[in-house]
Amino acid sequence: MAATDTALSRRALNRATLDRQLLLRRVDRPVTEVVSHLFGLQAQTTHTWYVGLQNRIEGLDPHTVGGQLTDGELVRLPLMRSTLHLVTPRDCHWLRPTVQDAIAGDLARGGHGRATAGLDLDAVVSIGRALLEREPLTPAELGARLAERWTDTPAGDLAYVVRCLLPTVQVPPRGVWGASGAPALAPADVWTGLPMDAEPDPDTLVLRYLAAFGPATVKDVQAWSGLTRLRGVVDRLRERLVVLRGEDGAELFDLPEAPRPGPDVPAPVRFLYDFDNLLRGHADRGRMVSAENLRRLASRNGMPLATVLVDGEVRGAWRVVRERGAATVEVSPFAPIGSADREEAEAEGLRLLEFLAPDRDRHGVRFAGSA
Repeated sequence: MAATDTALSRRALNRATLDRQLLLRRVDRPVTEVVSHLFGLQAQTTHTWYVGLQNRIEGLDPHTVGGQLTDGELVRLPLMRSTLHLVTPRDCHWLRPTVQDAIAGDLARGGHGRATAGLDLDAVVSIGRALLEREPLTPAELGARLAERWTDTPAGDLAYVVRCLLPTVQVPPRGVWGASGAPALAPADVWTGLPMDAEPDPDTLVLRYLAAFGPATVKDVQAWSGLTRLRGVVDRLRERLVVLRGEDGAELFDLPEAPRPGPDVPAPVRFLYDFDNLLRGHADRGRMVSAENLRRLASRNGMPLATVLVDGEVRGAWRVVRERGAATVEVSPFAPIGSADREEAEAEGLRLLEFLAPDRDRHGVRFAGSA
């Protein structure tokens, strides 16, 4: 498909991405279908990612989702940017080999790479796999057993070799709603029953990414995936794509039939969880958050703020305050929020508390700085 001269305003780009991310309206679709549509959900925390599903699915039952983790209909494992993501086993089968270079790069960088330099990494992986086939092990347990053979290498670094070079999933009860458990690992092919030896498929990765996050630049898909040198892949697909322009003149790629609603489409208030896809999917996050507010989102001890979308843009942060018999969503606006948007935020905050704190008798929404 030939390039077009169509330019997308920042606001139109915002609405297109919100639509792809199912944040313009909740849907009544199966959880596995939504997770596949989103091309995974970042899920390195044990439970906050459930809010990401609650924002997108009408009447979500978190216990049903937890049951799907337990039954193997969903899995959590390192994928894009070497971070834990929630995906379906079918996507896990081909996506893990496709992003393997990014995960291996995570091992090579920094202390883990220095500590394991010179080791026979294939041997570490082989023995690690044999150990995990017998029973799921935590990284500490796995590292301790590997250190019995490689006595001069720190146990944590040995476990990280396996984590990065052998596809492994975190097994339940870790990540199950209302449950807790250590982050025990099992080989992904054993857990899912699907081989992890598929050929890397960067073409499908780019197309699926655009369906979930587009329109986007090559830098965007590289930032999301952790992969490099994707320009050649996009150029190979160019005839299958529509090429647009951003306000800054940047080349934006998209699927021809993907939804691109107009800039005036209403966007509801949403309370995003700390690692929501919406703020992790692009190199340039300007479509969702101003440069000034982006600086406010700098991670503290590796944990970003949970944020509030108002009219499709990040306009504040939120947290839940639990007290005896009560739970309150505390909103910290980055700038004044108008009365109509505040009323919508209050209603959405109460809905969030019905999901997060159904056991509390009293729910409320408080705006920081308000009497």
